[in-house]
Amino acid sequence: MDEPDLAELLRDVDALRASVDADGAQIEARWHGWVEAEDFAPSAANLARYLAFRRRDLRRLQRCLMEAGLSSLGRAESRVTPTLEAVSALLAAAQGATWRPVPSEAFHAGERRIAARADLLLGAPSSHSPIRLLVTLPSEAADNADFVARLADLGVEAVRINCAHDDEAVWARMIAHVGRAPDPMGRRMRIMMDLAGPKIRTGESRDDKHLRRVAVGDELAIAAPGRLHAAPPATAAIECTLTEALRRIEPGQRILLDDGKLDLTVLRREEWGVVAKIVGGPREKGYKLKPEKGVNFPDTEIEVPALTDEDSEALRFVARHADGVGFSFVQDVEDVRLLQDALARERPDDWRRLGLLLKIETKRAVRNLPDLLVRAAGRQPTAVMIARGDLAVEIGFARLAEMQEEILWICEAAQIPAIWATQVLESLIKTGLSSRGEMTDAAMAARAECVMLNKGPFVFEGIAEIDRLIGRMSEHISKKTHQLRPLRSW
Repeated sequence: MDEPDLAELLRDVDALRASVDADGAQIEARWHGWVEAEDFAPSAANLARYLAFRRRDLRRLQRCLMEAGLSSLGRAESRVTPTLEAVSALLAAAQGATWRPVPSEAFHAGERRIAARADLLLGAPSSHSPIRLLVTLPSEAADNADFVARLADLGVEAVRINCAHDDEAVWARMIAHVGRAPDPMGRRMRIMMDLAGPKIRTGESRDDKHLRRVAVGDELAIAAPGRLHAAPPATAAIECTLTEALRRIEPGQRILLDDGKLDLTVLRREEWGVVAKIVGGPREKGYKLKPEKGVNFPDTEIEVPALTDEDSEALRFVARHADGVGFSFVQDVEDVRLLQDALARERPDDWRRLGLLLKIETKRAVRNLPDLLVRAAGRQPTAVMIARGDLAVEIGFARLAEMQEEILWICEAAQIPAIWATQVLESLIKTGLSSRGEMTDAAMAARAECVMLNKGPFVFEGIAEIDRLIGRMSEHISKKTHQLRPLRSW
């Protein structure tokens, strides 16, 4: 490759700056009227320019800039315009112009906004780790104050109550224990309450003893509730609770059962449901059909309200007792609007003080993520939970690693906190033994502002382990930036 021509590089960078600014302004105009919180306006502007910036293939320009000893633009997420301006200023100065550096305040403003928003919503980091912990409370926490007190003593910043389980009386006892369990610095753990969201589950099967097994190559009838009798008599059959999905799915599209353990392709749609062929599943013993297992329709656009009647009922309690609301199955800006309107009805005077955790768990949510962020964070404190379990089923396990990275980048560009969630140290928390793979996965959580741990008999061991792990990793990496602390191994 030829040596970099600085004059040509300057022209390329300035042209990139101009086009990113113009295209970013058009993207930002699409959000007109959404940003009511003044402090989020510069974040929305940066996100718009990041989207414009990343629509271009910049790999050749990156290599040329690296050869010239300049920034490769690979860490511009929270500061798109300042990064381009800094590179342009240096290139101009190298050719005799007066150097006009970008003010440090402008260059690092995005980082400070992310940190401040994470502190506001999730609590400032405790001394145990620079990354916050969000720990799911088990039902036993309602009657075991010592459990909650121990979490506080360990420096846990926030707890999560899953409204899909238990009831208001149980939640109230959990919250009371949290209120009486300050951490060593005298702070109360933040309370996040997840709305259950729409449940798409299997129902009854034709074999009411649930002994029927199906295997790859078999056909399976999936019927609307109460329509099992209409399915072909010789075909294994099971109900799906969401009739709308069975009406909208087309031949050739996929259905996934039980977190993807059974992979089906639809052969034909019938008046009572669909007939599908099993193309993936357990090979040795087949798959046992059971009720109450999750059903995903990754190829089908389903209009399902993210805020169910049960969620609206729970929201009356949540809005009065939680610091933040976890919004399950959110997919588009209309979902966000409906929830924010509901919060405004429940707490008309100060609903904007409530935090909102957007749980990203479907293809549609990923596609709409920038709009979701602006619609939510433009009105109230917002964070994103990367719900990697459901998301992996929806987009495929092979794409999960790629997609969780992109979500982290978009969150950083929007200057809002990200929560690394689902199956973090799951083996350790459930069995007391960790695996090499899950330790490596958990180490990558150092790039988020918060890590969520689920419930299990060894959760306290999990807290201690992730504190040690994140404490070490955070010395090496911050977001996409590798930090060059002295290496001590050699």
